[in-house]
Amino acid sequence: MDEGRRIRCAIYTRKSTEEGLEQPFNSLHAQRRACEDYIRSQAGEGWLISAEPYDDGGYSGGDMRRPALRRLMADISAGSVDILVVYKVDRLTRALGDFAKLVDAFDRSGVSFVSVTQAFNTTTSMGRLTLNILLSFAQFEREITSERIRDKIAASKAQGMWMGGAVPLGYDGHAGESRGVLTTNEVEAGAVRLIFHKFLELGNTHTLQRWLAEEGIRSKRRITKSGRLAGGYAFSRGALRYLLQNRTYLGEIRHKEMVYPGRHPAIIDRSTFDAVQGMLKDISRRRRDRVTQARRTL
Repeated sequence: MDEGRRIRCAIYTRKSTEEGLEQPFNSLHAQRRACEDYIRSQAGEGWLISAEPYDDGGYSGGDMRRPALRRLMADISAGSVDILVVYKVDRLTRALGDFAKLVDAFDRSGVSFVSVTQAFNTTTSMGRLTLNILLSFAQFEREITSERIRDKIAASKAQGMWMGGAVPLGYDGHAGESRGVLTTNEVEAGAVRLIFHKFLELGNTHTLQRWLAEEGIRSKRRITKSGRLAGGYAFSRGALRYLLQNRTYLGEIRHKEMVYPGRHPAIIDRSTFDAVQGMLKDISRRRRDRVTQARRTL
């Protein structure tokens, strides 16, 4: 150890419930005492106990929004901590994925991690090896989970189910037993049919966009998960083009390059939809021809 070197050691404690926290000596105190004893055993290496308490009483290990943990991570980012000491790894988190994110944050700040009851110490080469093995399994678990989710989405869409995302204008999504099946919103469906037929009448999205704004026809309003009202905006040309090409209105579900019959009713008949697609392609072709002609005249 360098002469005079001081290593600042923060102690983090957690208890899932508030039961017993009113006692003079509770679980948080026991965890802290064990961590302090360990740090004192490393005094010859310059380890010092931080006076700042990081105690989360009554918080689940699956919840990362803990006040003391947030203060700890802020202090780590600020460079106020050299080593984090806990009684057991699960005091920090019970989720392997969250643990991997925390360790990544520790690495960025040059902070080591010690679990005093599990011989887990990243200040040593063996501890770092153990950590790397653990994080490799965490990465493997994330990839397997992602593959399962992708496979489930693909299989569900092949069965015609709506698998989430912004519900298109003209439909309503549902939770519970009806989840995965869109139902027609008759008022909005009338607006969608009007948009398709008006496009065929006007012949371009620019004029259609201006007409919709004058008529007060806007995008779908929806409530976000946070309870905030979103949508209800005037249509942009890009949003109009996306709506006019949306095969959901044919009663279909699309997954990548595949299209499946959906469990929801169609709003637009196929002849109207195909006529709109033909007009959109013709508009794109004429635009490309104008660009090509302009380049030739340069």
